[in-house]
Amino acid sequence: MTEADLTTLDALVQRLERAAEQLRTGEMSADAAAGLVEDSAALASQASAELERMSRAAQQEPIPGQDSLL
Repeated sequence: MTEADLTTLDALVQRLERAAEQLRTGEMSADAAAGLVEDSAALASQASAELERMSRAAQQEPIPGQDSLL
C-alpha cells in the first residue's frame, strides 16, 4: 500500500464524513438530502473499489521474510 493509496482513501472517507455531518443537521431540503445520499453512495462505491484494488495489490506482494521456494 502506497502513500498515494492511503491519501486517496482518506480523501474519500473525509468526503463521506462531511456528507454524514450535513445529513445529520437536518437543515437540508429533501431534494438536497436525496442528492447528497446519491453522491455518498457513489463515494462509498469508489472507496470500496479502491480497497479492493489495494487488497489485490497486497496479495501479489511477497510476505516480508518469506523466500520463494525453488
